[in-house]
Amino acid sequence: MSAAKKHWANINEVSFVAGMRLLFAIYRVFGRWPFRVVLYPVLLWYVLTQPQARRASLDYLGRVRHYVPVSVGTKGVLRHFASFAESILDKMLLWGGLFKIEQVAYRGAEQLDRLINDRRGALLICAHLGNLELCRVLARQHTNMRLTILVHTKHARAFNQMLATLDPASQLNLMQVTEMTPATAMLLSEKIADGEFVVIAGDRVPVSAQPRVAMADFLGAQAAFPVGPYVLASILQCPTYLLFSTQHDGRAEIFFELLRESVKLPRKNRDDALRPLVTDYAQRLQHHCLRAPLQWFNFYDFWHLPVLEKNDASR
Repeated sequence: MSAAKKHWANINEVSFVAGMRLLFAIYRVFGRWPFRVVLYPVLLWYVLTQPQARRASLDYLGRVRHYVPVSVGTKGVLRHFASFAESILDKMLLWGGLFKIEQVAYRGAEQLDRLINDRRGALLICAHLGNLELCRVLARQHTNMRLTILVHTKHARAFNQMLATLDPASQLNLMQVTEMTPATAMLLSEKIADGEFVVIAGDRVPVSAQPRVAMADFLGAQAAFPVGPYVLASILQCPTYLLFSTQHDGRAEIFFELLRESVKLPRKNRDDALRPLVTDYAQRLQHHCLRAPLQWFNFYDFWHLPVLEKNDASR
């Protein structure tokens, strides 16, 4: 596969994390505005040396521009990466105990409150939008809410190690899953039965040469989305929610949206049952991306169609 179409899991984020270490130190000593002054030279260096991420940002912003006004070209890319850097800083501030979490606004949280009070678990399908670290930190403050986040940490090991230096507890509720095995599904089922919430991303293709995906319209073109979250939902037989986090008007917001009370997939023609689930997710992701267009952080060729399995979504 060419460099322009490299899988997201192979993208090296170590150099960017190294720059963020320096910027975080500047923030702690001088504050956020000096952080931003130093930020742009670091961003410019990163954008110039990472052509794949640069092209991906240009492509994404060009698609968004058909719906809402955004800057494109070098200016737009720099603003996009600046938003990414700000989100990473906020993650570091969260785990460093410096983020004002009392200012976070919740939308639809009463639905999860009922589940927590009833000790019912649920599956939360998130996206690489905004700052989902808020959910992990805030869950620790809610004594009855327990989260298990399914991650593929290979591509972001340096960043996770950096979070661990700020707060060792930042790693406690991460579960690395490269592929879903029967043993993993059984373990997650036990967690759900015990009232836990399992979080999985819905906007990155699985780490596989032949990923299991379904196609859905996203920002005006067909894109591949993983079917794993919905297959998992059918196995766990629990409520499935969408989880989005963005900054709007200078305030962090977390959205909880019910996708399905339960997901049931037939043995035959699974693609017919999976397609509406993926489409609903893609539509809600598009809604939130257009509301906060610089806060979706998938810096790879998202619309490049991967090698698909025959009848992939139906398996």
